[in-house]
Amino acid sequence: MEKYERIRVVGRGAFGIVHLCLRKADQKLVIIKQIPVEQMTKEERQAAQNECQVLKLLNHPNVIEYYENFLEDKALMIAMEYAPGGTLAEFIQKRCNSLLEEETILHFFVQILLALHHVHSHLILHRDLKTQNILLDKHRMVVKIGDFGISKILSSKSKAYTNLPALVLKIMSGTFAPISDRYSPELRQLVLSLLSLEPAQRPPLSHIMAQPLCIRALLNLHTDLGSVRMRRAEKPLATGPPMTPGSTGSRTTSARCRGVPRGPARPAIPPPLSSVYTWGGGLSAPLRLPMLNTEVVQVAAGRTQKAGVTRSGRLILWEAPPLGAGGGALLPGAVEQQQPQFVSRFLEGQSGVTIKHVACGDLFTACLTDRGIIMTFGSGSNGCLGHGGLNDISQPTIVEALLGYEMVQVACGASHVLALSTERELFAWGRGDGGRLGLGTRESHSCPQQVPMPPGQEAQRVICGIDSSMILTVHGRALACGSNRFNKLGLDHLSLGEEPAPHQQVEEALNFTPLGSAPLDREPLLSVDLGTAHSAAVTASGDCYTFGSNQHGQLGTNARRVSRAPCQVQGLQGIKIAMVACGDAFTVAIGAEGEVFSWGKGARGRLGRRDEDAALPRPVQLDETHPYTVTSVSCCHGNTLLAIRPVTDEPVPP
Repeated sequence: MEKYERIRVVGRGAFGIVHLCLRKADQKLVIIKQIPVEQMTKEERQAAQNECQVLKLLNHPNVIEYYENFLEDKALMIAMEYAPGGTLAEFIQKRCNSLLEEETILHFFVQILLALHHVHSHLILHRDLKTQNILLDKHRMVVKIGDFGISKILSSKSKAYTNLPALVLKIMSGTFAPISDRYSPELRQLVLSLLSLEPAQRPPLSHIMAQPLCIRALLNLHTDLGSVRMRRAEKPLATGPPMTPGSTGSRTTSARCRGVPRGPARPAIPPPLSSVYTWGGGLSAPLRLPMLNTEVVQVAAGRTQKAGVTRSGRLILWEAPPLGAGGGALLPGAVEQQQPQFVSRFLEGQSGVTIKHVACGDLFTACLTDRGIIMTFGSGSNGCLGHGGLNDISQPTIVEALLGYEMVQVACGASHVLALSTERELFAWGRGDGGRLGLGTRESHSCPQQVPMPPGQEAQRVICGIDSSMILTVHGRALACGSNRFNKLGLDHLSLGEEPAPHQQVEEALNFTPLGSAPLDREPLLSVDLGTAHSAAVTASGDCYTFGSNQHGQLGTNARRVSRAPCQVQGLQGIKIAMVACGDAFTVAIGAEGEVFSWGKGARGRLGRRDEDAALPRPVQLDETHPYTVTSVSCCHGNTLLAIRPVTDEPVPP
């Protein structure tokens, strides 16, 4: 609500609260519907989604204009046009039941016809057209249709507002008060035809508008009102620094204590709530990032952006400082201070919204709230924001097509997204070439599409790579789709020690397909991540396997072999692995005791040490003096982001 100033409450009911607000950018009065998400059933979420989608499609001077929607204080907020003249029902009531002039009736009626013609041209039915849903401008000359279903459904908890059975009986019997002789025979006949019990005898909209009675009113309407603006101006994006997030998802399973052994003596200085380290991109050693005195529980790395979620549900971003942030000229004798490599900030415009998980794609970000709602922002190329277009958005915006579902996970590839609901429904959108969306085609989609699952398989976790996708089922089995170059998805059907003939190699899969390479095809998997040309998996027993290209030693074997068969990483025997993450040509693994290992390409600090390429795992040293546990790790391209939490005697809050 930073962009709006509340003035007063103008409506209240079972559906929520309606506020009259002032939009600060242009001092314009707007209406904001506040609908409590936590009280919404699945049907009510779908109704909310329906109203947002319908209003976005419609653009007509006789239809209430939709502005935007956002989350605030755990409620869905829908901002729309304000009609200061009130409702048509109020207009009639204030006349103390005195009859309206026929000219006034037709003036309102033809505007409703124009609005319905526009609505029907988009294959939309209002289904709740009544005087309470017809609004007027301040001069009570322009009619605007509003309320496209959400209030009706959400207020169904309170039957006092509908008196519904009596209304149904009136409609079915065709009984209504006689029309006054004061009105012309043409108008009375028109009303009778509209209320006919036989659908075939009711005139269609085009016939109604062609009647002489309505033609005269339509001509008078254009004479009276003049040229009414039909196309709203493009609204500028919200102000703020541009968001440039990046790629694969992150890992939230925590590994146990690591660091200095715990003894009876307590340190004099208490450890921070958490620490986040980054390396790569020219940083050859782990760098501790500024934390804003908060605890980060999950991180996600992108091509250029680093993001984290705090325990309190805020989204924290680490960015390069703006140019010239070091200040002006130094005084004589002053010591020049080194400019920080990263600065941290909380995402603006997040008041009242609790973030549960974040994922990054190339130049875009997806957030999951504690209420199961997905919001995206950043670059809209390839339709990866899921809003039905290719426009960039600078502030988190709800993916409206998923409002009817409670989502539990989201993952981002370079230019596509997977999302999973509480009922194991899988959705995908964004770039589709190579079959990475799992929809059976190579087509791209700018709106979420439900993904078919093989019979008997239920998704529990989703993972996105550069050009591929993978899911882990509730039984720990893996299915994948997209590019299988170098067998990086393990889709080749291989026994242990076997290599496929060229005609047996699977190059891509358009649908989610079970892994076919041993031992990945039979062992339950705990953690999986997809890199550019290779992948890594951790079995339930804590063994780490890699598969795909080994050009830079990223598979963790001594031999730079050319093989399509998965291999167990060497040098980790006796160490139980809990998490794994893959970059462009390197791998990071986290031990169950908090150990951090890396191997593969070493250029530009990818391995967190000054090594060049390392074909075998070697430890990464963190600058910690307290015991710690690793809570999350994420790799993207040549960068790594890792979050740790100190181990103390006090229990960790849930």
